[in-house]
Amino acid sequence: QVQLVESGGGLVQPGGSLRLSCAASGSIFRLNAMGWYRQAPGKQRELVAQITSGGSTDYADSVKVRFTISRDNAKNTVYLQMNSLKPEDTAVYYCNADVIRYYTGRLISWGQGTQVTVSS
Repeated sequence: QVQLVESGGGLVQPGGSLRLSCAASGSIFRLNAMGWYRQAPGKQRELVAQITSGGSTDYADSVKVRFTISRDNAKNTVYLQMNSLKPEDTAVYYCNADVIRYYTGRLISWGQGTQVTVSS
């Protein structure tokens, strides 16, 4: 069993900042890539940012420069620092992890999601 628990969402004004956190726990042998996805109402889930276990990052064009993904391997935690937020960033943000579990192998795990609303 692997759990991903997100925190840090909320309501923020345009131009503001939020920091999302996602902590992984459970039967984890190794965490490979971790990432953040988002889904706005009526739209498909999309990749926002991803980070490998070695620290290489990738971003959606719409968030480059404004968002920064990072991770703390000792804490099995991934972060998303979101600056200069825009109304179009409003969505449910989901954490994702490629997990190698003890005894039972690989699993792509998802968090429950955290709402981010950018509005004045």
